[in-house]
Amino acid sequence: SFYYGTFPAGFLWGVGSSAYQTEGAWDKDGKGPSIWDAFTHKQGKVFRNETGDSACDGYDKVKDDIQLLKELKVNHYLFSISWPRIMPTGIKTEQLNEKGIQFYNDTINSLLENNIIPIVSLYHWDLPQVLQEKYGGWQNISMINYFNDYANLCFEKFGDRVKHWITFSNPWAVAEKGYETGEHAPGLKLGGCGAYKAAHHIIKTHAKVWHSYNNTWRSEQQGMVGISLTSGWGEPVDPHSQRDRDAAERYIQFHLGWFANPIYRGDYPEIMKNYVGRKSAQQGLGTSRLPTFSLQEKTYIKGTSDFLGIGHFTTRYVLQKSFPFLQASSYHTDRDLAELVDPKWPAPGPKWLYSVPWGFRRLLNFIKTQYGNPLIYVTENGVSEKVQCTQLCDEWRIEYLKGYINEILKALNDGVNVKGYTAWSLLDKFEWNKGFSERFGFYHIDFKNKNKPRYPKASVDYYKKIIGANGFPNPREVENWYRKAMDTCSTTHQLLATDSLISHMEMVTEIVLPTVFTLCILISIVLLIFYLRNHS
Repeated sequence: SFYYGTFPAGFLWGVGSSAYQTEGAWDKDGKGPSIWDAFTHKQGKVFRNETGDSACDGYDKVKDDIQLLKELKVNHYLFSISWPRIMPTGIKTEQLNEKGIQFYNDTINSLLENNIIPIVSLYHWDLPQVLQEKYGGWQNISMINYFNDYANLCFEKFGDRVKHWITFSNPWAVAEKGYETGEHAPGLKLGGCGAYKAAHHIIKTHAKVWHSYNNTWRSEQQGMVGISLTSGWGEPVDPHSQRDRDAAERYIQFHLGWFANPIYRGDYPEIMKNYVGRKSAQQGLGTSRLPTFSLQEKTYIKGTSDFLGIGHFTTRYVLQKSFPFLQASSYHTDRDLAELVDPKWPAPGPKWLYSVPWGFRRLLNFIKTQYGNPLIYVTENGVSEKVQCTQLCDEWRIEYLKGYINEILKALNDGVNVKGYTAWSLLDKFEWNKGFSERFGFYHIDFKNKNKPRYPKASVDYYKKIIGANGFPNPREVENWYRKAMDTCSTTHQLLATDSLISHMEMVTEIVLPTVFTLCILISIVLLIFYLRNHS
């Protein structure tokens, strides 16, 4: 049932985005190429072969987008720094890009001038391409020192103003989609080993960066360093079946626990070590495909997070499913489980994203129990639409936000230590291998228009009301928010239709008129030649 009430005073409300998805300007002002530049420039990797070369033009429109944040009345903005924009090859000793550093300095200053707290992720998937080509990216242990140099540069240049740092955003996707399935950059399919190896190096890197901040910068800058882990919730299909309950436990441990357990408890989850170890032995391997931490490393990694960032989108029903012994092993078959969805769950966007708000409260309570009730910031939560026609009256997003934010309120009453919420995302943007086909934004972007204008959806008005009231005061008021949001979006729709028509006319003027003019000249020349021939 819906719970009416407000959040504690000082609760932070914000929105997020990431560098590659929004900035564009992929080779401008000295930026080096990233693995996503290389990946999207290959045919067949992304839906319709779209790229983030210009994305939302966020690099040039940063001031405009900060005005949108003001309009939303958010307390914070979560964004990521593009490693190759400030360090073109990824190697500090080789080259620094002052224009890139200046861009982020200006962004941070502009946010603070508008009373918006910057929450900065150091890595949202755009590894410098040079490090991928030279060393194999996250498969190589040398990434630890290169990334630590980059992080220290960021602390040095921006740490006097940035007090909330995220080392990695959703490292699960980096490892699993980048090095196991190859759906994401760098597009490697290193079945059974690649994801585990990449994750192992990422966890060690995170710990090193935390210690760097702790030893060198903390006393002076007084900031916090955490990590952002994205995880669904797994609910047993039959809660009375021990096999299904165990499978649901594995679902969470192989997803969230893979990264959170080493950071909060010093090692990989036991269930993960047992399953991957056993399957590796069945394959005839001498050692487990899941790497191990030395005793010294366990101590070094444990406790390296001042807060836990949580990204959460959806839930699955989970049941036990044994995979027959196969020579071709994978992260997915290691788990011995199958995922199901309830056909009654709303799915406004892509096939994977079902709206199941109650799963969020269960996930938050699981974190509280498993990891000693850490300080939590929700770093990503939202829903996309996968409709080709423009949808500004996004009532499904309003329902999704209302449901999921309400479950956080319930979790707070359960004693979970959540301090802030980041809705995903500010703008419609480039959605990785899905291109521009999925839209998560509060603001619609007309990507066909060269100026890429932003238009508020109904959810802007609704989210603004939640922020203003710091929660859900009473049924009457909340119902009123919905009606007002729907009225606003109808007006914006008319504006968008007019702008589209003008843009279309401009395109006609820019393309058709010069073409017609050129044809007229050519025809005139041909007629003149005929005329002169006849007369001669």
